Amino acid sequence: MRPVEQADWAGNLVDRVNAPDAVAPAICLLDSGATRTHPLIEPGLDAVDQHAYDKGWGVGDSSYWNGHGTSMSGVALYGDLEAALSHGGQVDLRHRLETVKILPPAGQNDPELYGAITEVGINKAEAQAPRRRRVFCMAVTSQVGLGRGRPSSWSAAIDQLCYGGGDRRRLMVLAAGNLRGDIAAPDYPDRNDLEEVESPAQAWNPLVVGAYTDKIGIFHPDFNGWQPVAPAGELSPASRTSGVWDRQWPIRPDVVFEGGNFAHDGVNPASAIDDLQLMTTHYRPQMRLFETFGDTSAAAALGSHLCAGVLVARPQLWPETVRALAVHSAEWTPAMRARIKRAAQAQKAAMLRRYGWGVPDIGRAVMSATDDATLMVEDALLPFRKDGSTIKTRSMNLHRLPWPRDELLELGEQDVELRITLSYFVEPNPGERGWTRRHRYSSHSLRFAVKRSLESLQQFRQRINKAAEAEEEGQAGAAAGGDNWVLGTIRDKGSIHSDIWRGSAAELAERDAIGVFPVSGWWKEKPALQRWDRSARYALVVSVRAPGANIDIYTPIANMLEIPVPAS
Repeated sequence: MRPVEQADWAGNLVDRVNAPDAVAPAICLLDSGATRTHPLIEPGLDAVDQHAYDKGWGVGDSSYWNGHGTSMSGVALYGDLEAALSHGGQVDLRHRLETVKILPPAGQNDPELYGAITEVGINKAEAQAPRRRRVFCMAVTSQVGLGRGRPSSWSAAIDQLCYGGGDRRRLMVLAAGNLRGDIAAPDYPDRNDLEEVESPAQAWNPLVVGAYTDKIGIFHPDFNGWQPVAPAGELSPASRTSGVWDRQWPIRPDVVFEGGNFAHDGVNPASAIDDLQLMTTHYRPQMRLFETFGDTSAAAALGSHLCAGVLVARPQLWPETVRALAVHSAEWTPAMRARIKRAAQAQKAAMLRRYGWGVPDIGRAVMSATDDATLMVEDALLPFRKDGSTIKTRSMNLHRLPWPRDELLELGEQDVELRITLSYFVEPNPGERGWTRRHRYSSHSLRFAVKRSLESLQQFRQRINKAAEAEEEGQAGAAAGGDNWVLGTIRDKGSIHSDIWRGSAAELAERDAIGVFPVSGWWKEKPALQRWDRSARYALVVSVRAPGANIDIYTPIANMLEIPVPAS
């Protein structure tokens, strides 16, 4: 598209854009700055909301970083700009933008300062608008500090910022990182499985985003005969994974968003051609207004866009809950699902470390349907107690499920799905010597289990207690295994756990309780630090689906909980 054509398209869109409210939630981008004077950026970004770690750097974007921050800004505000440009309706911006320049105009930061620079940047944005709800988004990654999932000083700083001392929690979206150097089509996807997620994305508390793609159409005549590297619905060719990580560390990425594709001619290295990329804003609007963009940076910007949408719809939700909804709304594409369905349990773990829980959907994240009812709980428990000089693990929190028992029994053997997502933030161990084992890095861990159909509450409690004891001794927790769960104990990594149970409606009617229970962490193992009496809060999201069944599940649940049912 020539510059004159770009100006016409941009002018048309500017006339259709409605600026966000002054009190709207924001996406705070920690990147290379942004060109606020771009006509599509200016409606969502006030001058007072631009910051820099070093005032001498200025707040504008930099050619050294190829305008990366402005490219992130366009996707964070609009998503893929191609959609907004191609339809003629009004575009209502529901969230705002903030930018913090954490990358110098030229050169690199000292790796020893990565954590401190991130913290200063976050503090500056919060000081300017302390009451604003926001999602932090960072696509800056590094190879410094990689160790097959072992935390780095930067990732530990990120975890501490998210945990916020237990008082001020923060939601952060991080990119998983991209392959470096040339991409050869024959190496896909084996190379992706061997190249680990970059620092600081081994952090436990952020939402870590990888990239997948549905972009396979090549139309430009210059690329006649070229083929896309990735099939539709598969991992984007540059997206990193946690396939080589030690099994004890978190699953990364958590989710995947569109990151574009590469194309190849069968001879030369693959190329990120325009047809297979997202469209966004260019950092020098006087030269051109649009730029193509992709990989896990674009995917992370889309992830923050979805999280901001959740905050717009439900502004009082905890950061842990927004993260839970992003994961809970995710589904594997047909291509991913085919691989996972064929996989044995060990292979399922590898697939999960490639795709995470799949592709989130804003509609599923914020709404229930008649055949798909979602419940949310925000709660807390005291994971540990003192018994003389010994710190012991407490028992579980029990949540009774308000299932429409009669309606489920009426469905009988009809297949239904129960999905559960548990999200919480951990406090990282203040000493690096504890970072070699998960129980010594995280303050605590939580797990969930569901009461079985023929199980009494007493039997349920006994099963959970045994599972917690087994896990503390290094064995797999039996509370999660088998029993028609898709993932089982594979899900019990990091600080977010999601799984799907499939069975009959009649059996689900008797599965009417969920237990959330603690397992060990350094709060327990280091009693001298006096953290054992701290509360651990969590978000629990539960949904039941009856795909294809002609029955209203939502209304009976809403009536039991005294929730107003929208008129049809």
